[in-house]
Amino acid sequence: MELRKLHPGFGVEIIGVDTARPLDAAAFAPIRAAFEEHGLLLFRDQDLDDEKQVAFSLLFGPLEKTISANPAGGSLFARQSNLDIRDGTVIPLADRRMIYQKANYLWHTDSSYKPVPSLCSLLSGRVVPPEGGNTEFADMAAAYDALPEETKTRLDGLVAEHSIVHSRAQIDPNVMTEAEKAEVPPVRQTMVRVNPVTGRKALFIGAHCSHIIGWPLEEGRAFVRHLTETAIRPEICYSHPWRAGDIVVWDNRRLLHRATAYDAVKYKRLMQRTTVAGDAPTVPQ
Repeated sequence: MELRKLHPGFGVEIIGVDTARPLDAAAFAPIRAAFEEHGLLLFRDQDLDDEKQVAFSLLFGPLEKTISANPAGGSLFARQSNLDIRDGTVIPLADRRMIYQKANYLWHTDSSYKPVPSLCSLLSGRVVPPEGGNTEFADMAAAYDALPEETKTRLDGLVAEHSIVHSRAQIDPNVMTEAEKAEVPPVRQTMVRVNPVTGRKALFIGAHCSHIIGWPLEEGRAFVRHLTETAIRPEICYSHPWRAGDIVVWDNRRLLHRATAYDAVKYKRLMQRTTVAGDAPTVPQ
């Protein structure tokens, strides 16, 4: 197994591992160690189908099921695609399913809107357009390290409300049905997370982060916006150009990410995401 840096601060490409083949505990241990240290792993030229992706994902832990608002709702996959799941035809841009996916262009961390936020996500490129559609990542551990000491002190013990209804409303307040909204009530999350293996702290914010518990609503939202704007700096970001056969694993405790645009009329795209569940709430709900 060989590691090749993707960014000076985080992320590595892992060379010499076939994720489509069964891996025993001894073979997986250095992969897990690389995940904890680097936060983002890239495997290229992988021959994955849904079954093989699930098998590899389960090495990291139990998997979440997708909420019903996603086209693959109720399954182990969050489908990010402009292709109709029923017949493979291209979905019109004005379709609700495409509008829903536009919220992925906002910086976020997967499943922070759930009572137990996820450990990591695994996204595989099945059908990849020849241009556009990069996924960008930002290192919130580096962002936390760069904060003034008074801001770190201010963050200590703060809890925020997270909600996917809040993030989707930034695109279109009507893109989720009332039943879909009722499925995912707001939850509380600590604003700083500590990696239990490395001890490193990271900001836990993103588009699902609505406001701060115990603060006036607008004051809390202004502080969250300020944190986000100051945290997302080019020097702590990595933009991944997709190739068919890529699978990327990232730590949702540490990294924010976002999709970027591609020509969804001209090109087809199918990305399949599995999400590994976390092991405990960050704060009592």
